Parts: sequence; C-alpha cells; structure tokens
Amino acid sequence: MSRHDESEVKANVASRFDRRGFLKTSAAVAAAAATVPALSGVAAAHFPVELDIDVQPGNDDNFVDLNEHEYVSVAVHRSVFLNGDGERETFDPTEREVAYRLGSRTALDDGAGARPTENGEVTETTTGHGEAAETTESLVLSFPVAETGLETGDDTVWLYWERDDSGEHGYAGVDTVSVYGGTPPADELVGLLRRLLRG
Repeated sequence: MSRHDESEVKANVASRFDRRGFLKTSAAVAAAAATVPALSGVAAAHFPVELDIDVQPGNDDNFVDLNEHEYVSVAVHRSVFLNGDGERETFDPTEREVAYRLGSRTALDDGAGARPTENGEVTETTTGHGEAAETTESLVLSFPVAETGLETGDDTVWLYWERDDSGEHGYAGVDTVSVYGGTPPADELVGLLRRLLRG
C-alpha cells in the first residue's frame, strides 16, 4: 500500500469514529473507553464505571437547557458487577449513603460537581409479566444544573458515588445528554468574532 493510500485509509477511519458521533452512538462504549487509564487518567481507577444511571428519566433525548432548567434529574438503578477483588457486588442505591456528585468529567475529576438537593425519591420499576414479573427500586435524585460544570455542546454527563469522606474512591456512571443554552464555548465566540470582522 502506498503512503497516499495509507493516509486515505487513516482519514476514512478517523471520520467514521468522530468523537461526538461515537459518544452519541453509545454511552456504554464511552464508559468502556473511560476505564482505560491511558485515555482517561488516574481517576478511572478510583471511580470505575459500574453504576446504571438514566439522566432526565422519561426524556429520551436527555435534554438539558442551561438557560431554562434549574435542576436535572438522575435515576440510579440497581446494578450487579464484579468489584476490584473479583467478587460479585450489588449496588442498591436505596441502601447506600447519598454521596453523589454530578457533572462533566472535568468538573468531577477536579473535585467539583453538583450535589443532590435532597436524599432523593425511591421509585419502583416492574419488568416482565405474571410470575416472571420483577419489581426493582431506583433512586431518583435532583441536582442543580448551575453546579454541574456542563457547557453547551456537551454530550455526556457523569455521576460519581463516593465510598468514603475522602471523595477519592467509589463508582461512576455515565449517560449521553444534549446540552443547550448557556454561554457558547470560547472557540465558538472567537470564530463568530472573526466572521464579523471579515464581514
């Protein structure tokens, strides 16, 4: 293969895996990538992605308007996984301490992020029918949007559960979102200014 052909192949692969499209396609894939230390830093080891969360439950688009929404709701569902010791662990949010932070990955890794306004509301979800029906409980929390660190164009939101008072260890969950409103990112403002000056 010539260098030209090789460059063309690399360009095609890069375009197919555009970061924004890739994250929007699957939050699970984003979560998996975040567990790789080379991609996400030391925090991944301290907060492995094990939580099953749903941002803005009942809203398929997980829409967050920074200008209109004062709060964002997050449902934390029961999850079962193998912990760091290779043992099966069940995370039941209705039985754990309410020690959560919600926000952008950068905000949470910096120790910031929004704390829930209260201890949350327990809701029941039933799956299956008849004798196979199973009812599970979830915890729905409300977080102040202004404290999340989310910005226009963000497409993921993270939830950290802190195991202890140090706030350095626990579990994480991630979900895709559509964030609108607020102040445009600096690069967009610079681009707009350049266009105005040229015109």
